[in-house]
Amino acid sequence: MSPASYRVWALPGLGEIRPGDNLAKLIAATSPGLADGDVLLVTSKIVSKAEGRSVEAADREAAIDAETVRVVARRGTLRIVENRQGLVMAAAGVDASNTPAGTVLLLPEDPDASALAIREGLRDELGVDVGVIVTDTFGRPWRAGLTDVAIGAAGVRVLDDLRGGMDAHGNPLGATVVATADELAAAGDLVKGKTSGLPVAVVRGLAHVVADTDDGARALIRGAADDMFRLGTSEAVREAVTLRRTVREFTDEPVDGGAVRRAVAAAVTAPAPHHTTPWRFVLLESATSRLRLLDAMRDAWIADLRRDGKSEESIAARVRRGDILRNAPYLAVPCLVTEGAHTYGDERRDAAEREMFVVAAGAGVQNFLVALAGERLGSAWVSSTMFCRDVVREVLSLPETWDPMGAVAIGHAAGAAKTRARREPSAFIEVR
Repeated sequence: MSPASYRVWALPGLGEIRPGDNLAKLIAATSPGLADGDVLLVTSKIVSKAEGRSVEAADREAAIDAETVRVVARRGTLRIVENRQGLVMAAAGVDASNTPAGTVLLLPEDPDASALAIREGLRDELGVDVGVIVTDTFGRPWRAGLTDVAIGAAGVRVLDDLRGGMDAHGNPLGATVVATADELAAAGDLVKGKTSGLPVAVVRGLAHVVADTDDGARALIRGAADDMFRLGTSEAVREAVTLRRTVREFTDEPVDGGAVRRAVAAAVTAPAPHHTTPWRFVLLESATSRLRLLDAMRDAWIADLRRDGKSEESIAARVRRGDILRNAPYLAVPCLVTEGAHTYGDERRDAAEREMFVVAAGAGVQNFLVALAGERLGSAWVSSTMFCRDVVREVLSLPETWDPMGAVAIGHAAGAAKTRARREPSAFIEVR
């Protein structure tokens, strides 16, 4: 048969699967006519049944909770989660169909190991070298409908990496990695169906995808660092807020100015009084501009400390502690502009008016920091520019009406963040 074509069919006669059943023996007993190079597609539900993954669960939600590692998105009772196998899917793969009332089926504990056991069992029973894929049904981001994908595999090249090759027009392929195992799983589902009682299918004619390889279906799971669709909207906001940490040490990796500008776009959506826009962000993208500002601020700080009577040793120690801004590859100086503020001619009311604008500036800075975290950039908000506003305005050639509200050090964190002590929300709440 030409490599440009293949055949796929379902195996009849498997019957109801019970805990402890040997799937390889049961498949072999159907006289499947398997040959070297075939790929066997096995629905995960029968693997779970054979492995005793049926559990009592009066409440399916509790079973989903137990299998969930991370909630990706939630809408009403529907949850998309990452489960213990590392798969991102609806309801953690917990299935309440085709199982006795009061029980649910969990996915196989290790689908790759399950696939390997079936492959080795068929080699022992029938003397054939076949690939095995354990399949399950998934929805897809941005696409309607369901399809089968590979959640376990053995003896199959699950990915076909075409990077470095050329297309038919001689163009280099720089990002093409084909999910071969998923494509096979979907082909098998076309003949197995969802209600026909045919949980196993065979693909013939694609022997080139069958090989002794250690790669299982886990290789199909995209790592967190490369996953652009890792979270739902509300979960992304919560995660970004959680990710926002004060970073004090940065790598030398350059900062994408576009990412900082996107963070500014988020910052200026903050609430502000009287329909004003009281935020301005000065971005110091060159080392020259950063050092010129930081040197001037350091000199002003030293002069202040000397006026306070601090010793030279104490001054040197304080200056060293302030190096967090100097070590960052990128700085932003958020400024408050009170254009549009009302003047009442009353000290109390005028002070409250300014406070409203200061609060709005703080909201803008918080938006900025959270958005930077969403861009995977570390940051630290340091208040030092507020102590020498005249110096900052002069060095940066800012208008007198711009009040620097600290400086934000930005960069890629040099290490993992320390575990943050949990703050109990009730300690900060008073209900009346």
